[in-house]
Amino acid sequence: MRHRTKTRMAISGVIALLVAYLAVAYFLVPEIWILHDSSRVSELKMVTTTAQDIPGDPINVGLVGSKEQVIRAFAAARWDPADKITLRTSAEIGLSVVLDRPDLDAPVSPLFFEGRKQDLAFEKAVGRSADERNHVRFWLTDRTGKDGRPLWLGSASFDRGVGLSHDTGQITHHIGPDVDAERDLMIGDLLKAGQLSSTYEIPGIGATKDGRNGGGDPYFTDGKALVGVLRDPNLPQ
Repeated sequence: MRHRTKTRMAISGVIALLVAYLAVAYFLVPEIWILHDSSRVSELKMVTTTAQDIPGDPINVGLVGSKEQVIRAFAAARWDPADKITLRTSAEIGLSVVLDRPDLDAPVSPLFFEGRKQDLAFEKAVGRSADERNHVRFWLTDRTGKDGRPLWLGSASFDRGVGLSHDTGQITHHIGPDVDAERDLMIGDLLKAGQLSSTYEIPGIGATKDGRNGGGDPYFTDGKALVGVLRDPNLPQ
């Protein structure tokens, strides 16, 4: 009888700790960061934000082309489209990390740009599991390239492992600090696959040596966004 009572008390204690963790990491701390960073968000035009308006990864890439052309280009470059976040896909990515097994279309967490969640996301596996991966999110803008096709702006970064956010304690992927290297890798893969007719640079967040994203991960960048113009089969090359 005493053993059962102790077991129940232990289970109750674990549940209480779990509830406390969820309340602090997913509700209390994000609210503190909203107050802390509210003025900074308005100043950062070429940066994404989390759902709590915490500054996220910088905008560092772009593509000119239709949605269908973007999807075909990444397929040719052997990048996989990321799944939407559901209970099933969340469980699959967790098992991928824990069991060290592939999950080529693992979901990416939502980030926001100009008030909207990403429209498209792609990833390229590194190693056996979803613990490490190259990935990029894209937002369709109301701007166009010189040829009149839509301009997509994106944020490319390298997921180097799963852990707890340095700022909120939430479970998240941590990114590598050199976001320019990920930008160049993504554009380079599209070039190698013959999907781009040209590239050009536009101003991004600006040169940054001590940036921090929504998970508290440090990053550095030259502050430019590299835009790739997708080949249009309807135009002479």
